[in-house]
Amino acid sequence: IDEQCRIRYINGAMQALSGYASGELLGQALNGLLPDAVAAQHDNLVMAYIRSSRTSSVLGKIREFAIRHRDARMIPIEMKAMDLGMVDGMRYFGAFLLDVRERRELAQKNASLLAQLEQQALCDALTSLPNRRAYEAQAGQAMARVARSGSGALAVGVADLDHFKRINDRHGHAVGDAVLRTVAQVLREAGRVTDVCARLGGEEFGLLFPDATLAQAHKVAERIRAAVAAAPTPLPDGTVLHVTMSIGVASLALGATLDAAMSDADRALYQAKHQGRNQVVAAA
Repeated sequence: IDEQCRIRYINGAMQALSGYASGELLGQALNGLLPDAVAAQHDNLVMAYIRSSRTSSVLGKIREFAIRHRDARMIPIEMKAMDLGMVDGMRYFGAFLLDVRERRELAQKNASLLAQLEQQALCDALTSLPNRRAYEAQAGQAMARVARSGSGALAVGVADLDHFKRINDRHGHAVGDAVLRTVAQVLREAGRVTDVCARLGGEEFGLLFPDATLAQAHKVAERIRAAVAAAPTPLPDGTVLHVTMSIGVASLALGATLDAAMSDADRALYQAKHQGRNQVVAAA
C-alpha cells in the first residue's frame, strides 16, 4: 500500500485468500479488507506514524489479525507489516499474511479432544459418575474452602451394595452392570445438589457432603439408602431386581486428612454390614 493506504500490489495468493480477481483491488483503499473497528482508525494511524519519528509498535512484528473476504467473511490470519520506505517521493508499506484457518481448526479439535480426555479421566465409564480421582479432587477443593473460611462443616461417606457378588453369580455381570447404573442414577437424584457421589471401584461408592454436619450427612445418606432399596432394575425375563446399600459416614474435621476421614467412614460401613446391612452408621 502507499501512504494514502491504497493497494498498489497484491499477489495471487492474496487474491485467492481474499476472493478478488486479478487487478480488482489495485488502487482500492485497504480499509475494504480490514475489520470495521480497525478500518475506522487505520488511515489516521498510518499518517501519524509517517509524521512521527517514533518507532512503531506494530511494524515488523507478527500478530494475529483478520481480513475481510469479498463475501464479507472474516478470515483469521497472521500478519507481519513492514515500512518499505520512500520510492519516487511516495512512502510504501507491505505485509506478509498467513492463513491460519487450518491451524485454528486443528487447535479447536485438539482442545475438544483434550477436554474429552480430561472428562474421561475423571469419569467412570459404566455409571458416568465421577471416579475416585475426581472424588479426591473435589474433596480437596471442599477441604480448601473450609480451610480458607476457617469454619464450616464437611462430611464424607462410603457406600457399598449388599451381597453384590451374589447378584453377579446368579444373574451374570450384565445384570450386575445394570444394577450399578440404576444405583448411580439414584445417587445422582437422591442427594443434595451440592453433594458429590462417585464410584470408587466395584460396588463401592464415595459420598461427599459439603456444608453438612455428621447428623445432616447421616440424614442425607439415609435418604439415599432408602431410595436405592426402592429402585427397581428390570431383568431380561421381565421381572425386577431390588438391591440394598450399607453406608458409613464420618466428619472431615478442619485439619484432618481425607484418608483419615474415609477410614472412619469405612469402619462405620463395616459396622453397618455387621449389624445386618441396609443401614447407615455414623462414625463415633
